[in-house]
Amino acid sequence: MAPDEEQLGSAAVEENTSGETASGEGEEKPKLELEVKIDSRSACERHVTVTIPRNEVDRYLDLAYSDMMDKAVVPGFRAGRAPRKLVQLRFRKEVGEQVKGSLLMDSLGQISESHELSPISEPDFDPTAVEVPETGPLVFEFDIEVRPEFALPNWKGLQIERPVREFTAKDIERQMKELLAKHGRLVPFDGPAETGDYLTLNIAFKHGETLISSVSEEVILIRPTLSFRDGKVEGFDRLMQGAVAGEKRVGQAKLAVDAPNQELQGKTITAEFEVLEVKKLELPELTKTFLEQIGDFGSEADLRDAIKDMLERRLKYEQQQRARQQILASLTEAANWDLPPGLLKRQSQREMERALLELRSSGFSDNEIRLHENELRQNSRVNTARALKEHFILERIAEEEKIEEQPEDYDMEIARIAQQSGESPRRVRAQLEKRNLMDTLRNQIIERKAIDLILEHAIIKEVPYELEGGEAVAVDQTAGGEEVEIPEAHNPDMPGEAPHRVDQHK
Repeated sequence: MAPDEEQLGSAAVEENTSGETASGEGEEKPKLELEVKIDSRSACERHVTVTIPRNEVDRYLDLAYSDMMDKAVVPGFRAGRAPRKLVQLRFRKEVGEQVKGSLLMDSLGQISESHELSPISEPDFDPTAVEVPETGPLVFEFDIEVRPEFALPNWKGLQIERPVREFTAKDIERQMKELLAKHGRLVPFDGPAETGDYLTLNIAFKHGETLISSVSEEVILIRPTLSFRDGKVEGFDRLMQGAVAGEKRVGQAKLAVDAPNQELQGKTITAEFEVLEVKKLELPELTKTFLEQIGDFGSEADLRDAIKDMLERRLKYEQQQRARQQILASLTEAANWDLPPGLLKRQSQREMERALLELRSSGFSDNEIRLHENELRQNSRVNTARALKEHFILERIAEEEKIEEQPEDYDMEIARIAQQSGESPRRVRAQLEKRNLMDTLRNQIIERKAIDLILEHAIIKEVPYELEGGEAVAVDQTAGGEEVEIPEAHNPDMPGEAPHRVDQHK
């Protein structure tokens, strides 16, 4: 994951809209005499104090008035004929603002070139609070977040375990049932519920006798774990075993330490489930029409081949994730920098979007993606801090090894997402650009290439890859209430993001 690595000079004000500089259009300006003091407040925070001496302020003012003299209009004088002192008196405010803009823009640009700050965000700086003084130097200050300075750990020769598996017909059959379940229909069942059935539930979450939140008529698959945005109900399958319509069951939900409701963070609350209906899932028949509808498959064999390709993509994703975890556990062992809370808060959504993009391009189902999203929400601060440290290290490796993204890298990633979502690559690209996620995609590409390079120099040990069973189901709701308003990861305009709903038949 990466922050927005903007150039420091881009924060400069834009009062001088003419495009001319204080030293004349088209001329190369001499460098400013600057006094720059940089204080480190933490590994990623710098406080910068800039002093522009009086002689430089006067130089910019003199050039600005000189540029104005031959076109300034002052009552009682023809254009360009007014005395300089009258021009200075009449246009003092306008020139002051123009000069301030030029001084700030030039000094910030010069600092960006001369000081290796490696900014990861725009400076926290209000140019309107700066004024050009009548006497003495111009002094201004700003805070900025930067990439931490660290010694790059040795990344060659790491010992890495790589999961491997030859997918069998049984694996493909199991995955095909999960795929067909998306296109199945739910039919009412007049009997006790079992694991794998669906329940229509009203859910009430309470802390003591106080109702915190509720969900109405939610259709939920019975699995061992029920995941919410801010917590989990473990043993959900045991709790609902044998449930019938009209019955109520009471369980417990454990809220995450990062739950939006700060008063209930990390606590256990009561979850009351009212069963409205029990339903069974009927899978569709593999007719020619159906096969064409779900992916333009010519036969069942073509569908099975596509499922095997998807499993191969998932295995590759798992290999990359396992390798990433092992590599970065070694590389970040000494990365004990304190990251600013504001940075973690801003980057948490970007990390979530990066992770979800990677899951989509790797062929994971909607439920699996939502489960991962819920996990990220439940541990957002820890996940974001770890991901930022990982990014800083991988970005350094990429810079030193001259790893860059190429246009075909974007095409490949977008094609993978399009294949999984059923949308055209053009539409996927348009939505990524609309949501400003191309930088996120770029960071994903760079990090993956850096990981691949590390693996080329690693000592690999192959271990069996076990396919995960359907142990959890995700619900796009909060249990603890008081959710903070942040941009949603789900977006109806983004292919593959809409929560999956099984067609219901009554």
